[in-house]
Amino acid sequence: MDRRKFLVGSAAASGLMFVKPETAFGYQANSAVRYALLGCGNRGTSVATSFAKNTSARVVALADLFPDQLEKGKAHFDQINQSLGYAGPELQFRGYKAFEELAASPHVDAVQISTPPWFHVQHLDAMVRGNKHAYCEKPVGVDIAQTKQALEIAKRVDGKVSVDVGFQIRSAPPFVEIVRRIHNGDLGKIASITAYYNAPPAVEHDYPSASADEQQIRNWLWYRNLSGDILVEQNIHVIDICNWILQSHPIKAVTTGGRNIINHPGDCWDNYQVSFTYPDDVHLSFSSTQFCPGHWFDVSERVFGSKGIAEAPYSGPLRIIGDNAWAWSSSTTQPTGSFAANGAFSDNLAQADSEKDKGFIESITSGKFHNQIATGVETARSCMLGRMAGQLKREVTWDELLAHGEEYHLDINMSQFT
Repeated sequence: MDRRKFLVGSAAASGLMFVKPETAFGYQANSAVRYALLGCGNRGTSVATSFAKNTSARVVALADLFPDQLEKGKAHFDQINQSLGYAGPELQFRGYKAFEELAASPHVDAVQISTPPWFHVQHLDAMVRGNKHAYCEKPVGVDIAQTKQALEIAKRVDGKVSVDVGFQIRSAPPFVEIVRRIHNGDLGKIASITAYYNAPPAVEHDYPSASADEQQIRNWLWYRNLSGDILVEQNIHVIDICNWILQSHPIKAVTTGGRNIINHPGDCWDNYQVSFTYPDDVHLSFSSTQFCPGHWFDVSERVFGSKGIAEAPYSGPLRIIGDNAWAWSSSTTQPTGSFAANGAFSDNLAQADSEKDKGFIESITSGKFHNQIATGVETARSCMLGRMAGQLKREVTWDELLAHGEEYHLDINMSQFT
């Protein structure tokens, strides 16, 4: 047997495949980004499923603090992967240090951070140090101290890995188009925005045998230190859209609100009314509730300009009324939609997750890495501005917010979950 036949025969026998040297270590050789989910809860599972179905990424690893969550995630992704024609996920990591094991794993390329918000910056820091691409759910920090750390991480990211923040609405085609038209001047000079986010209460996760610490982490949406409060964790999507439209952040805020309806443990408010002032004296009047009965749900923004009005709801007619009239052709005529606890909304947001996922994976495979940390911090701080104004019961400026150095504490010994 001559040398050529020997090499070909050896490769076939061992299952090896010879590739060109220039593609041997690149994604061109294997288009499947090895993807891991950190946090197997409702939203995390939904987003990772979207990545598996809508991109070339393969979910190869799962990690969670709790064994029951990990088991549910494994059963779910076994079915998803099988339906897509491949096995796995083969790797599972459990406990408080699971994020460090993911960051160190040579078998993972990208990690989706879907843990409670208090942990986002800590977990993002570990992934960047481990040279992992990261898809980090919002918010990028629950207080000013964490956002400062996030900006330090951003300095280390550029050109090394890709980091996306979970503002998927910026990828939803109807919203992309209406914002493009606003930036093009179709509304003329903008005077004000009214926006709202009305949602049902957070679902209780009751584990009678669990410790008080475990109950708190499982119901993290109830606690300001873990979630950032509804303004920072949930309403942040609306504030982000307004920042996107105005291409800026608010410079001051006045807030009212409180905890008037819900009576479960925790300290998050169930309603907010915030008056934000942006540069050029543009005003945003924002309101939020999180106790709506019957799962009633309604989210929208209305932008008022000298030439027209733009309406951008989650569900209902998405359009511009005025001199440059326009409407998104596939918008539903129903004014409200149904609430999706996993964040996978339909109607005007039907393509938000899939388009966001595709953009993130393409940034990895193309080598044109993203660094969305600063934008994530700007929007998180915008929400913190409104939250601080409510807590202090007076007007708070952007500069005062940053100078305050606001910092929350976990007060839970996480080693008990190792």
